[in-house]
Amino acid sequence: MRAVAVCGATATGKSKLAIRIAETMNGEIVNCDSMQIYRGMEIGTAKPSPSDRARVPHHMFDVADIENGYSAAEYGEAARRVIDEIESRDRVPVICGGTGLYLDAVVYDNKYSVEDESGDDVRNELYAYAAQNGADALHERLAAVDAASADAIHKNNVRRVARALEIYIRTGRPKSEWDAESRTGGIIPGIAVLGVRYRDRERHRTAIRKRCEKMIKSGLVDEARTLYEAGMLTNGSAASQAIGYKEFVPYLRGEETIDEAVDRLYYDTCRYAKRQATWFYKKDYIKWLYADEMSEDEMLAAAVEYYNEVVKTSGTAH
Repeated sequence: MRAVAVCGATATGKSKLAIRIAETMNGEIVNCDSMQIYRGMEIGTAKPSPSDRARVPHHMFDVADIENGYSAAEYGEAARRVIDEIESRDRVPVICGGTGLYLDAVVYDNKYSVEDESGDDVRNELYAYAAQNGADALHERLAAVDAASADAIHKNNVRRVARALEIYIRTGRPKSEWDAESRTGGIIPGIAVLGVRYRDRERHRTAIRKRCEKMIKSGLVDEARTLYEAGMLTNGSAASQAIGYKEFVPYLRGEETIDEAVDRLYYDTCRYAKRQATWFYKKDYIKWLYADEMSEDEMLAAAVEYYNEVVKTSGTAH
């Protein structure tokens, strides 16, 4: 495989860099954000604008319905097919996004795959169990068979708790074991993984604040209202758990002011960015670029140089 991956926390400039890399290297963008795959979630997930999509081809956006789950294993399988197809046309896949599990599903040599021969029966049974008995009861079921996953997943995240239980039910092995095993395979040769970050945390927070303000001006509240009125922010769907939407539920219910909702959006986004940063900082396969110390041209030059170095040393150059 020959590919570039651009990762990091939200509001670091990943997408802008990825597009410039794709333009420079005859590449195409492959989404690696777990919320941008859903149709109907545009502003709150910061999807590329129509003008950005016109600059280079974009893939793995708007491929799933909001009410349906989409696991990392499913993403990895679909994204690798797209990457192979891009490579077959002698173009460079440029993977871009901030979802660490999704990135792992692409860059590691061996990933678990749960064969879903019986459709959504297990998943639906688990959702029904949670609806009848509560999220705590479902989380307790997970803890009984996979304590490590239960510790890592909040009890209110019913979709992820159900997914972890589904993996155990279908395979007879805990998700945590599959995850640990998947990390032993090493990175696929030929993938240059770049991370974008801020050295100065305050500058990153300022960038997040500007991102939130831009979303509000672009119509985020109306987008959230549309999803709320369709029942998508209160039914356990992807939208109901997505930062950028759930923060407006109290406002839409008349329980908070719009200023309080916007403050919550900023606060939750900062917390999410910190979790993303913690995840990626632990990865030793990432070469870091600093948005507050390098110009856009310098980051582009460093990215191209690193890609050429990785491809050359991996023996995957054409």
